[in-house]
Amino acid sequence: MDDAWVDRWNDRYSTNEFAYGEQPNNYLKEQLTPLDTGTILFPAEGEGRNAVFAAKLGWKVSAFDISTEGKNKAVQLAVHNQVSIDYQVGKLQDLNYKAGQFDAIALIYAHFPSSIKSTYHKTLSHYLCKGGLVIFEAFSKKHLHYIAANEKVGGPKEIDMLFSMEEIKADFEDYEIIVLEEKEIELNEGLFHNGLGSVIRFVGRKK
Repeated sequence: MDDAWVDRWNDRYSTNEFAYGEQPNNYLKEQLTPLDTGTILFPAEGEGRNAVFAAKLGWKVSAFDISTEGKNKAVQLAVHNQVSIDYQVGKLQDLNYKAGQFDAIALIYAHFPSSIKSTYHKTLSHYLCKGGLVIFEAFSKKHLHYIAANEKVGGPKEIDMLFSMEEIKADFEDYEIIVLEEKEIELNEGLFHNGLGSVIRFVGRKK
């Protein structure tokens, strides 16, 4: 990830408004609420809306992003909600997570550059304990058609940064698949996720 990538996200998160709102992603909320609490990691967590929600449920929350502006907003949101989160800034390979450290990993619109996205998924899997869960929602490759119809729905415009079910099966091959689907949904998340989009949803348990 080069400086231009970092600058892009710092710019997006530098305003007073929260780019994707302050409320958690609906799919994360649906999947996380019924679970027993434990340790959870939020990669590419941006301004912290999902991490703060998990902390309010009682999870011990870790998060990371490349954006210092994102961390600043996340810390602000955590203070406002009277919870604490361990939020680091940096690239995954430079952070100090341990094998089997987490009971759950939540990948919510974590669109990493195409050159590293599968490597990141496999590295993150190493940090998940046996029996732990991955909760995933991100834009599918079909989403380009939705962006063409309505740019306000947001999402990457590079097809290699978008996901297919086949890619998810390959990246998380040693998992029991609980949910794996491609679905059209209506998004209403802050300034940058608004309208119909196509997503991949995945919940998997590490064998």
